[in-house]
Amino acid sequence: MSLRVGVIGGGQLARMMIAPAVELGIDIRVLAEGEGMSAAIAASAVGDYRDADTVLAFARDVDVITFDHEHVPQPVLRALIEAGVAVHPGPDALQYAQDKLVMRSRLAELGIPQPDWAAVSDVAQLQGFLDDHNGRAVVKTPRGGYDGKGVRVISHAEEAADWFATLAEDARGGDLLVEELVSFRRELAQQIARTPSGEMLAYPVVETVQRDGVCAEVIAPAPHAAARLAEVAREIGEGIAEGLGVTGMLAVELFETDDDRVLVNELAMRPHNSGHWSQDGSITSQFEQHLRAVLDLPLGATATRQPWAVMVNILGGPAEGGLAQRMPAALAAHTGVKVHTYGKDPRPGRKVGHVTATGVDLDDVCYDARAVAAHFA
Repeated sequence: MSLRVGVIGGGQLARMMIAPAVELGIDIRVLAEGEGMSAAIAASAVGDYRDADTVLAFARDVDVITFDHEHVPQPVLRALIEAGVAVHPGPDALQYAQDKLVMRSRLAELGIPQPDWAAVSDVAQLQGFLDDHNGRAVVKTPRGGYDGKGVRVISHAEEAADWFATLAEDARGGDLLVEELVSFRRELAQQIARTPSGEMLAYPVVETVQRDGVCAEVIAPAPHAAARLAEVAREIGEGIAEGLGVTGMLAVELFETDDDRVLVNELAMRPHNSGHWSQDGSITSQFEQHLRAVLDLPLGATATRQPWAVMVNILGGPAEGGLAQRMPAALAAHTGVKVHTYGKDPRPGRKVGHVTATGVDLDDVCYDARAVAAHFA
């Protein structure tokens, strides 16, 4: 009988797990939030991931539950564990991806390098942090933010007054997270795969390019990354995976600072945009690796197939005609570039697909990937 994986969430990450699941003979099932989601082809159920009964019913006939996102509430995750369902990553690990304040506190305990930060409960405390950090800082909502949402760069504490008011109305209450505004030369990302039995493999550290808080491009491996930088990024990733008990894929977003430090920015415990290049650029894609890891199967090799891989996101998509109308010209323009679409309707700033180019000359690879992505603008 096939191994059975249940994925909670029907977005593009679940969609991109389907092909490797088929290749490995894994029975993949998806609990989608609604009809017509990206992973609809594998959606065996549609329902509310915040409802324990719905999730327990979905999990009844699978060997392991994993995720397309980190938003499943802790009580639902605990209900799965109590029912004897294997959950990877488990609730003890996922709490650190669900709450940035909890994450920052635990990373501090582990001695992981990160920006200076504080939990602040009111405008006065936030202003005090600003005064101690050259009058500028990054303020974040601890829960629910992604792709630039829930993040503000501020110079005055009153700029976050509305967020404090919202927290005051939230039954969960809590504080805001404030961090020093890091002066960095570039952003990096480190992917780590870890199995329940403790096998761990790292992918090459990559450079990510953000525009308006959204990942626009990824270059793998990161150019001009000295051996020591790659080693430090890998050690940070492995230390977090081990220290937090992560199972499956872990993505660690990093700052390479102007004074040569490497600091942790964000975490994701699932396949991640910064690892999409691996679909066409690595021996084992992050999507196959995640399935291997959560099922405690031997991990696959993480080496690159070519010296360089460049992934460019298709953001927004064409206002008229959709991606399909643009596809023939895009495919004809650079026949060596791979195009992946997510089955989403175009919307400004929305990730509706990505393209990946590979090769031996970085300038050529960048040009090819950007040129094909531009056909869908």
